[in-house]
Formats: sequence, C-alpha cells, structure tokens
Amino acid sequence: MRTVLVYTASRIGLFVVTLGVLYLIGPLLGLTNPLALILVSFLISGIASYVLLSRQRDALSTRISDRVDRPKPQGD
Repeated sequence: MRTVLVYTASRIGLFVVTLGVLYLIGPLLGLTNPLALILVSFLISGIASYVLLSRQRDALSTRISDRVDRPKPQGD
C-alpha cells in the first residue's frame, strides 16, 4: 500500500509543481486560458513522471504483479 501512496503522491506533486511553474510563466508563453494551462501542465507532468518516477513505477508494477500472481486461498 505504501508504494501506491508514494507513487500517487509523487504524480500529484509533480503535476502541482508543473501547474505552478506554468501559472507563473504562462503569460510569457501566451497561456492565459486556465483550461489550456491545466492541459499543458498535465502533458508536461506526464512526460516528466515517465522519466523521473521510473523507480517508483517499477516498484508499483512489481507489487501489483506479485499480488496478482499470489495463489488464492482454497475454500470448502
């Protein structure tokens, strides 16, 4: 459960940081529409998380795979 929370919190944090930076420099880039600002920050944070959060993603993937491969208890 901890790996899920760490990965999720990291993704949300990266999105919030990206949104904050784009909010500050958005007018310089011509991003004044709030919806466009959110969409661009979502795209940038997704690409950044693919690179920056690979270790956490691998740990999450391993945990999910182990849980799926675990044998189910036999009932009567």
